[in-house]
Parts: sequence; C-alpha cells; structure tokens
Amino acid sequence: MLFRKKKAETIPRVEKPLAVSAINDSGAVIAALADPILILDKERVVKHANNAALKLFGRVLIGRNIVQCLRQPHVVDAVEKVFASKKDWVGEVKFPAPVERHLSLHVALIKDGEGVVLTVRDTTIVKRTEEMHSDFVANVSHELRSPLSALMGFIETLQGPAQDDRDARERFLNIMIQEANRMARLIDDLLSLSRVQIQEHVAPDDEVNLNVVLQNIVDILSLKAENRQMTLKLNAPKNKEYWIRGDSDQITQVFQNLIDNAIKYGKTNTVVDINIHTLDRMPDRNVPAISVDVRDHGEGIDEEHLPRLTERFYRIDKARSRTLGGTGLGLAIVKHIIARHRGRLQVESKLGQGSVFRVILPTKN
Repeated sequence: MLFRKKKAETIPRVEKPLAVSAINDSGAVIAALADPILILDKERVVKHANNAALKLFGRVLIGRNIVQCLRQPHVVDAVEKVFASKKDWVGEVKFPAPVERHLSLHVALIKDGEGVVLTVRDTTIVKRTEEMHSDFVANVSHELRSPLSALMGFIETLQGPAQDDRDARERFLNIMIQEANRMARLIDDLLSLSRVQIQEHVAPDDEVNLNVVLQNIVDILSLKAENRQMTLKLNAPKNKEYWIRGDSDQITQVFQNLIDNAIKYGKTNTVVDINIHTLDRMPDRNVPAISVDVRDHGEGIDEEHLPRLTERFYRIDKARSRTLGGTGLGLAIVKHIIARHRGRLQVESKLGQGSVFRVILPTKN
C-alpha cells in the first residue's frame, strides 16, 4: 500500500502594518511648509491650517468660516469665484491691520468642488523694497537736480547779463563752487552707502582699538569745534584699551559722522562728550559689548522725528541741513555700518536738552 506524503500545511501570512513615515504623511508635510496654507470645505469652513498660516492669521482658524477668520472681502470673493468657475485664481491682496501686509494668494479647487486650497505668500518685504527703491531714485534725482539747476542758472547769467560784472562773477563763482562741492559730497555718500550695503552681510574680523580711533577723530575735529567755541572731551578710563572686531575705516566713518553732527548742531560754548565704557551684555544678545556715547548740548530733537533719523534723505530742517553741508545720507550710512558690525544704534533726545547717539558694539572676544 502506497502512502502519499502529505504537503506541509501552509500557515497564512499576516502582513504587519507598516508605520506611516512623516514623509508619507501629507498632513505633516503641509504643516512643515514655509508658505501659509488653508484648506476649506464646500461650506467655506477652515478644515486645516498649517503652522505658517496659524502664525500669519492667528491661532483661531480651524472650524471657523473664512469670512470670520480673515474678514477680507477680496479673499472671500476669490474663494467664491473658484467654487463658481471651477478654475484657479491668482492675485494680490493687502491686509491693512494690525500691520500692513501684502500677500500673494493662490486659490485652487479640490476634486469636484469638495473644497479649496488657499496658498499664501507674504510679499510685504518685496513690495517695501520696491517702494524704497522708487523713493530712493526720486530723492537722488531731486537732490542732484537742485544744485545742477543752480549751476546752469549761474552759467547762463555769467554768459549773459553778468559777463562783464566782476563783482557778480566772483560771487556767482563762489556759489557755483559750493553747489559743485555739494554734488561731490552727495555722490561720495551714495557710493559709500552702496559699498556698505554690499558688504553688510559679511561681518568684518580685523581688530580695532576704539581708544585710538576716537582719539584720532578728536584730534582731527578739535579745530572745527574751536571755531564754534566748543570743546571735544573724550572720557575713557586711563590704562584701559577697548578692542572690537571691525573695519577700522568704517568705524572711523561712524564716529566722525556722529561727532561732526554734534559740533554742527550743538550750541556754542558747550562741550561734546564722548563717553566709552563696557557692558556685560548687548541689549538683545548674550555677548559682552562696548558702548560709546556721543552727547551734545544742542536744541535736541522732537520725539516724533527719532524713528526716522536713519532714513535716507530724511532731514528735520532741510534748509539748515543743506546750509551745514549735509547730504541726508550720513546717519543711513552709520546705521548700515553698525549693522555690518552686528552692533546697535540708540538715540535719546529731548527738546532743549541735547541729544545722545549711542553705539553698542560686541567686543573682539
């Protein structure tokens, strides 16, 4: 009798559930995207918002109607257009409050009208940069046009009615030299500002002795101060050196500008104090620093002007600034140089009590 060999009994193979990777989890991927994303259902209720959207529009989004969340008619109209036309919508919207923002918006339909996806890109910085560039070009054109117009007017006068008038010729030529010098200073400052901005993202690493820099500036500007019956006083502890990492020429430019301004706008028979001391830490960084105060005893600056002092071509008194040889770019250059050195510029002033311009720079260590 023959016996057939039984086949081994096959045990059904049970597949182990695979763990879902964060890479395969669409929710995790959307949450990590840098651009704000909102997903709405057909009732216009926010069903999902990634971290960027919550940061931009506020934490209370999910479960609320888009009308309640954003209160922006342009956005609501865009959503309605997509539901109605079944086509994507792309456009620009402006959120005026609490801080004005410019946003690029893309609205796309999900499947057969189950909902829509709103993708947002904050273009505020781009818009502001474009506006600043336009303002800058307009200001430069205006600043150059004024002395050029004056020069052309005097040249025409000298070629015509004043051709044989020696006194008028001398007077006009002196004015023409002043206007030409003003244009030269403006062009120099524009080139200086351009160079500083190009280098701003690269911190300098040379060692600079602030004692030497400040003493050299005091020596250079002392005669100018004496002509206005003013005194420059450098207050620094003896036998102590203050070192930073920086660009010596640029640091010289910063303090020469600030001390020169203190002489221009200070009152006669007063002292310009330059005080230097160390700080345990910078205001917003946990690193030791050196603080230099340039204090004048002039008329002071109204509080409303303080936030705009470092803007290009911003002048409190335009006529006086031009008379004193200002281009309106000095403090803008100062701001960008200090930013390159990873420092801070602070201004304190009260009308009738003078001003303090404080430069805080990290120490070389």
